[in-house]
Amino acid sequence: MLYRAVPKNGDKLSILGFGAMRFPLNEDGSIHEAKAIAQMRMAIDRGINYIDTAWPYHGGQSEVVVGKALQDGYREKVKIADKLPSWAIKNRLDMERILDRQLERLGVACVDYYLLHALDGGSWDRLASYGVIDFLEQAKSEGKIVNIGFSFHGHKEDFIRIVDAYDWVFCQIQYNYLDTENQAGTVGLHYAAAKNVAVIVMEPLRGGNLSRPEPPPTIQQLWDSAETRRPPVEWALRWVWNAPEVSVVLSGMNEDEHIKQNLAIAETAHASSLTDYELELVANVAGKYQTLMSMTCTGCQYCMPCPAGVNIPSCFEIYNTGEMFEEPQQRTQFVYAVQNGGVRGGRSCASLCTDCGHCLKNCPQKIDIPLKLKEVAAYCEEEGIVEMVKEAISGKLE
Repeated sequence: MLYRAVPKNGDKLSILGFGAMRFPLNEDGSIHEAKAIAQMRMAIDRGINYIDTAWPYHGGQSEVVVGKALQDGYREKVKIADKLPSWAIKNRLDMERILDRQLERLGVACVDYYLLHALDGGSWDRLASYGVIDFLEQAKSEGKIVNIGFSFHGHKEDFIRIVDAYDWVFCQIQYNYLDTENQAGTVGLHYAAAKNVAVIVMEPLRGGNLSRPEPPPTIQQLWDSAETRRPPVEWALRWVWNAPEVSVVLSGMNEDEHIKQNLAIAETAHASSLTDYELELVANVAGKYQTLMSMTCTGCQYCMPCPAGVNIPSCFEIYNTGEMFEEPQQRTQFVYAVQNGGVRGGRSCASLCTDCGHCLKNCPQKIDIPLKLKEVAAYCEEEGIVEMVKEAISGKLE
């Protein structure tokens, strides 16, 4: 296992982190605890020392299973990352109650890396108004948390101002060879690193889609042309690890063979190790994927802000992903509900469009945005989906 140092505290973290969001399941949908615990311990025994969980994962049970896995001496071998659910906070008391409950679920005295979960500009402003920084610093002084950070899903402009708002130790962003412009993107990665903020990467495989052993034929042809043959998962992970600004890459692993494969890749994936030829190949693959998208949106955000409050690039990105990778409609609707439907706070969904035409004159791709937003709304905004998702990820206080 390779390790990279966190600039502000010197911690040497494994470049592969274990994401506890997609544990193996029983037939009834509950976590297969014995298997999940065995997998985590196998990963730790092979060198992983960063375990990432969160309040809503598996309906609140992820933290419990992580806590069980870290018994019998494993707690001392790892750093635990956990998250304060930004959408569930209504006041300072909520912050304190949730953190205390998380410590109880995990069965630990403190969380090593504590994040504000899934920030965008609006949720950050709301939490800041509630005094979240004072809460975090008090929790740190009381020994309940050690390092303070945030995860992010929003515009890169908001990412930059959040980075500038506090002396964060680390942050977490979505990043892969298709998401260099979306959300924080490459600009955000470099900006955070320049501020000595460690960057944890989530979704390096775009929900597993970039690791599919049988990608679309046109994509496979490009991979087959490589001088060094690698499976798609290895290309995707090596591309992220190639960036020296990346500290840890999270993978939601739930099959033994996948864990072993990812561990093997992490043993040799040094920063700046891909050749110019290999980087160009990955860029060509990304470009080819772009041609498979239903909408030719590049995420440039020239159409923003939308007067009606639609997050146009996000709506198109989620819809494109579902189409491009032939994902089940329910999965696309779930992600859409979280990102745009109001599960995390303000709605930014496609159906808010008023056909004002403001976006049309600014789109470099000349997309008929109002027309395409109607297509997104028809596919993604099933009646009752937001309420269903809210219930699924609530992680209710007990």
